Amino acid sequence: MSTAERTVGVEEEYLLADPVDGAARPDAPRVLGVLAAGRGESELHREQVETGSAPHTSLAGLRADLLARRRELAAAAAGGPGGSALPGGSLLLALGTHPGGGEPTLSAGPRYERLRERFGLLAREQLTCGCHVHVGVADRDEGAAVLDRLRPWAPVLLALSANSPFWEGVDTGHASYRSRVWDRWPTAGPSAAVGDAAGYDALVRRLLATGVPLDAGMVYFDVRLSARYPTVEVRVADVCLRLDDAVLLAGLVRALADTAAAEHRAGRPPLDVGVEVLRLASWRAAVDGVDGDLVHPLTGTPRPAAQVVGDLVEHVAGALARNGDEDAVRAGVAAVLERGTGARWQRSAVAAGGVPAMLRRAARLTLDEAERG
Repeated sequence: MSTAERTVGVEEEYLLADPVDGAARPDAPRVLGVLAAGRGESELHREQVETGSAPHTSLAGLRADLLARRRELAAAAAGGPGGSALPGGSLLLALGTHPGGGEPTLSAGPRYERLRERFGLLAREQLTCGCHVHVGVADRDEGAAVLDRLRPWAPVLLALSANSPFWEGVDTGHASYRSRVWDRWPTAGPSAAVGDAAGYDALVRRLLATGVPLDAGMVYFDVRLSARYPTVEVRVADVCLRLDDAVLLAGLVRALADTAAAEHRAGRPPLDVGVEVLRLASWRAAVDGVDGDLVHPLTGTPRPAAQVVGDLVEHVAGALARNGDEDAVRAGVAAVLERGTGARWQRSAVAAGGVPAMLRRAARLTLDEAERG
């Protein structure tokens, strides 16, 4: 697969909240009921909804697709014509966690019931919203090669997306607390290198043989071979408050896949980074985001986030140039490093006006609208 042919798509999860007091609202059944088929999906809890873009070969096309879907969902959530709010409507929020917390409401369906029965409080607590980037691969063996070479960079992608500093009304001291909550699932987090598709399938079979996961769909690796599409799925990121940050992630993931596939064809082995080190790298990324140090994939030692992110961009610079994405990605990275991620913005907004006001401002940013006031 040439770089010009490699597609990229994004799935995003969003919170639903009361526009007045900001409380999470179990509004997904109503919202999904007014959308056209395929334009939105339910998630584990009724306080959240999900949508996914089509596959795209241009970042501009991806951005337009995601923006249209965010605005369509927001209009359905608000309940009024053209997205105007009605008393029973909800805000659509691209936030990794709800800052106020509360007890979420399980969505209907036998699979959700099985998750609750098997995993108890762990499942009940999972009101979290992520961003999943799908990048096309020629076949599953190429997908495994991409997975092995992309996995050391996954914590850097988490740092760039960090957008969940609050949990149950408390500032957690983390930029991405969502990732810490999500990693409570027994199959979540980094995986070992697999070598090829047969190695990946053997790993999944070993996990399923334990009887712990319900099925293969519950293999929640940070980077995995998609069970539904001919893609590698990168699942490590928080949902991004700003649309441009989601597009930035997509551009970086595609460039990482291009670079990995080229290294595989050239016979270059992946970096030898163990799961134990990747877990520590993810923890550091979750705590600091881009505002502190990250574990550098090439050295396994802490380095300033700006340096590690810069080295990621240089690692994939050739692929970015071939895809026509270099200017956009470099500008996107510079913007995140200068203004910070959604986590920094949330803290500042809560300090300025409290949680309900922050959520109303976040709803505008979710829709790529300028902040007012």
